[in-house]
Amino acid sequence: MSLESIKQPVSADLIAVDTVIRTHLASDVVLVNQVAEYIIHSGGKRIRPLVAVLAGRACGQSGTALASTAAIVEFIHTATLLHDDVVDGSELRRGRDTANAVWGNEASVLVGDYLYSRAFEMMVELGSMRVMAVMAGATNKIAEGEVLQLMNAHDPDTTEARYFEVIYRKTAKLFEAGAQIAAIVAGASTAHEQALAQYGRHLGTAFQLVDDVLDYRASAEELGKNLGDDLAEGKPTLPLIHALKHGNPEQQQLIRHAIENGGLDSIDDITRIIESTGGLEYTARLARQETELAIAALATLPDSAHVTALRELAEFAVSRSY
Repeated sequence: MSLESIKQPVSADLIAVDTVIRTHLASDVVLVNQVAEYIIHSGGKRIRPLVAVLAGRACGQSGTALASTAAIVEFIHTATLLHDDVVDGSELRRGRDTANAVWGNEASVLVGDYLYSRAFEMMVELGSMRVMAVMAGATNKIAEGEVLQLMNAHDPDTTEARYFEVIYRKTAKLFEAGAQIAAIVAGASTAHEQALAQYGRHLGTAFQLVDDVLDYRASAEELGKNLGDDLAEGKPTLPLIHALKHGNPEQQQLIRHAIENGGLDSIDDITRIIESTGGLEYTARLARQETELAIAALATLPDSAHVTALRELAEFAVSRSY
């Protein structure tokens, strides 16, 4: 199942989302327009607004409110990308130079702030305090996740529990919140709202787990970023944590040194260790479990083409190579 075929039932909605994004990006400051346009229209998969649109449609919602809801999610996601790339010192995203590599860190941080504030302006226009409460909580969790990840960096004693706390806050929370606010805007029942929030949480977790596998397994052309970026930044992701736990003393020492010091000097050796200790298979297996939980969460929703697409999206999340 390709991503394009999954998008097909809501293709008109996604066009409407693009229109809303372009309309609300407008600023009197030229540099704001340049940076925001560059990052938003740089070839991303648009998974998060797709989740919001499908979730809203699954609850019977359509029209401008649904498009605005999905655009809000994309604005917040884009703001996090701009800030992430500055924190991580990244130079490549989606196969292109990062915004900070083109315009500098200062512009990237400030335009990220602009996108956050624009998203909350759009929430005010929706007129739902519950939507604002959910998204305010989500942005706080995302910021906390970034700080937790910073605390874990270069720490080879990071546990699986600490890793999962980071990816929930940093990645899964926005999936969860996007699905939930789409249900809220649609006037869905509490049961359906909670089901879609659970779907988003498990989908987002699976998505990040697969990303962490692809950091060691994909080709740079497919992934659109430098392979081994997490290792270079001293980030102990799950494949590394598993390999560190199950490797022999010599392998453990090599991984600990790589996490503590960052860099890619030993990436080939470490990739072999991860593979020989089953780190990639272990991470992929947990991603599959999260996918199954996401699909199970949809059981309370009435069957429709949009619920089917949500199931297919969960399958895509674990089968993708980019």
